[in-house]
Amino acid sequence: MASRSGAAYNAAVDEFRELEYPMLKDSVYLDHAGSTLCSKSLMDAFAAEMTSVLYGNPHSASWPSQLSTMRIDDIRIRLLSFFKGDPADYDLVFVANATAGVKLVVDAMKSLPQGYVYAYHEACHTSLVGAREDANYSVCLDDGGVQSWLGGEDPLNRTSQTPSAALFSFSAQSHMDGRRCPLSWAKHLKGKAVKDSPRLYTLLDAASFSATSQLDLGSPDFAADFTVLSLYKIFGFPDLGALIVRRSAESVFDHRRYFGGGTVDMVVCGREQWHTRKTQFLHERLEDGTLPFHNIMAIDAALKAHLRLFGSMDRISAHTTYLAQQICDGLRSLRHSNRRPVCVMYTDAPGDAEPLGTGPIVSFNVANSAGGWVSLAEFEKLAILKKMHVRTGGLCSPGRIASALGLEPWEMKRNLSAGFRCGTDSDVMAGKPTGVIRASLGAMSTQSDIQRFIDFVREFFVEDALVEPHLNTLEATPVKRLSSLRVKTITVFPIKSCGGFGVPLGTRWEVRPEGLAWDREWCLVHRGSGQALSQKRYPKMALLRPVLDFDRGTLRVEYQAQSQGCVLDYVEIPLSANPAFFDDKGRQMPSRVCGEDISTQTYISTEINDFFTDTLGVPCVLARFPPGGRGLGSRTSKARMQKHQQADKFRRLPGSFPDIQSPPDSDSEQQQHGKILLSNESPILLVHSASVDALNEEIESRGGDAVPESAFRANIVVESLAREPRDPAYSEDSWSGIRVGNQDFTFLGACRRCHMVCVDQATTERRQEPYATLAKTRRFDGKVYFGSHMRHESGGKQDGPSSQSPTIQVGEPVTVYGGEST
Repeated sequence: MASRSGAAYNAAVDEFRELEYPMLKDSVYLDHAGSTLCSKSLMDAFAAEMTSVLYGNPHSASWPSQLSTMRIDDIRIRLLSFFKGDPADYDLVFVANATAGVKLVVDAMKSLPQGYVYAYHEACHTSLVGAREDANYSVCLDDGGVQSWLGGEDPLNRTSQTPSAALFSFSAQSHMDGRRCPLSWAKHLKGKAVKDSPRLYTLLDAASFSATSQLDLGSPDFAADFTVLSLYKIFGFPDLGALIVRRSAESVFDHRRYFGGGTVDMVVCGREQWHTRKTQFLHERLEDGTLPFHNIMAIDAALKAHLRLFGSMDRISAHTTYLAQQICDGLRSLRHSNRRPVCVMYTDAPGDAEPLGTGPIVSFNVANSAGGWVSLAEFEKLAILKKMHVRTGGLCSPGRIASALGLEPWEMKRNLSAGFRCGTDSDVMAGKPTGVIRASLGAMSTQSDIQRFIDFVREFFVEDALVEPHLNTLEATPVKRLSSLRVKTITVFPIKSCGGFGVPLGTRWEVRPEGLAWDREWCLVHRGSGQALSQKRYPKMALLRPVLDFDRGTLRVEYQAQSQGCVLDYVEIPLSANPAFFDDKGRQMPSRVCGEDISTQTYISTEINDFFTDTLGVPCVLARFPPGGRGLGSRTSKARMQKHQQADKFRRLPGSFPDIQSPPDSDSEQQQHGKILLSNESPILLVHSASVDALNEEIESRGGDAVPESAFRANIVVESLAREPRDPAYSEDSWSGIRVGNQDFTFLGACRRCHMVCVDQATTERRQEPYATLAKTRRFDGKVYFGSHMRHESGGKQDGPSSQSPTIQVGEPVTVYGGEST
């Protein structure tokens, strides 16, 4: 790419991005802080070298091995030069990643005779925070704490025992919000060192900074002893890190105990145990075992491709700074119709930043027109559908996240006790978000990426027209309405996330405490992780269609060709729970379903397990979770009434958007208990056909294609009787329960949806609908809902067969309890 800037740079990137980065077609990639894209020319050059030159283990005397040694030495010097480091002042150690570099430093520090004391800046990555666990004493400092230290107040002079050394860690650039720390801190702190105090070493995390800015080790203001960085964040490939050590600090590694192959000159074993380490270069003592020499060769190709494509880091820095200003301005300008801001920003725009500047990282959260937080999980679901690649969550930046979001330690501990974990959907706790949305820019970002992302936020999260709320008066006592509905279909899903089995017309189907008989009693479990497989990750599961054959006592699972309906293969699974079918006479396997630990019984049949493994191309086993279990062999319902459904509350018309704010902890209200098997939240899921029709009308009005009822994977679909007044769409939101035939069911709350509804159950194609439209029409409290959870109410005053063996069937009348009369 020619040396250009501004609009010309954008035009040049657009021109060759299709050739260098074909994976970016129709996508907006804004996760450069997490990784950088590999250019095609880099990979082509590397592949050409690997197929034309023979390299060997550097620890050998053969010619291929000596060639590796020479090339590695050359690349080490070239890489130091890329960071403007003089080999006389620095040594560069190849490590697996930046965290591995941190750990090398920590292992050396803790091996010192009196250990070390540790201070770290609050913006540090989790990997640097973890160094405190091996220190004699540690303290976390904000900007003010560092300034006090620079003013003479030593935060580490608080231990009775004098340590061998002190270590201070900080980030050149926060990977959470892009804020930069002065690289001169190391120099100034060393200048404040008091005589007879432990020697102070400094550890700089440059992984985020060096991805888009020039790291200048030769600057007179640069004095860090140890610098860690990620090469893949700069070049995209290879997946390696580097630890750069100032030669004046090498002695800290003299007490390191462990040694690996290639780092010693002599080892004596047996009655006498002795060894001597290599002494010429530090990297020879720290690079344990065989180096990933093929990956190191890729660095040479990466350096050449980077220079050819971008010219210099300064050009990348200017370009990404300009784009960061654009995205900050664009997000800040978004307003709801009541003039409330859509985005709460945690990043200073480059033009507003301090003299140090701000890196090209933009962090924010989205709020609705009433000031309530939009769920990060819901934002990410939509972003995935629209091919917007961003990152959400805590970003491994606990200190900066807590500071930005105002999270006190007791609040974070309470959130953990309440069930919050990294990666869970519970991302708003007690009125505060637990993470942020991060868009990070790189050399290949363009202005069109920024505009498309801002348009995406505007389309789905700006509330342009407020609908006046009306008072929905759900009766305190449920009101029974005359039946105008019937059961349209009954479907069970014997194997979680696989196809469904439609109950034939005229067949009475048993209702059990955990739901419909045979529904989600089996699952496919990954052999390695123990995670239950899901269509969200493996859409081909939709092509595994079950047939319950009670005459033969089997569950026949057919693998059907996409859209053609022909059976390609099948397997038969006994319905019997005979312990002989399971591993080790019923031994239970630890598994995880929807983030919950459970114990399942796994099948020993290679025929059964190989069928699913070969069909999906995933190493998995079939597992069963039969009714009646206890402890980890039992699960309880998690469905609950949502705020938009609760009685005597102002709320919007069913299906309207946006919604009125409710307290962020409303999802924890009215917890309902009851047994479930492997369903996500409740025993039974119901969908109203009138709601599906209304949704499809909305989808088609926006230019999309209607979706079938099967997309929602409901157990029961109800419809209005012919020649009867049609039930309004989304009326099920206000129902407290229904009666099907002579069986009563209690409603537990609306069903929260994910983008699994976008998997076409006939073709496995991933589409944007219906989730894209649901997000605009059915979002309440920042979450998307469609359909209703319910459970069967057993017993009662009846003592007959219908109470002892409850059943329902297709076509039976449905009586509604609660809601508005028609």
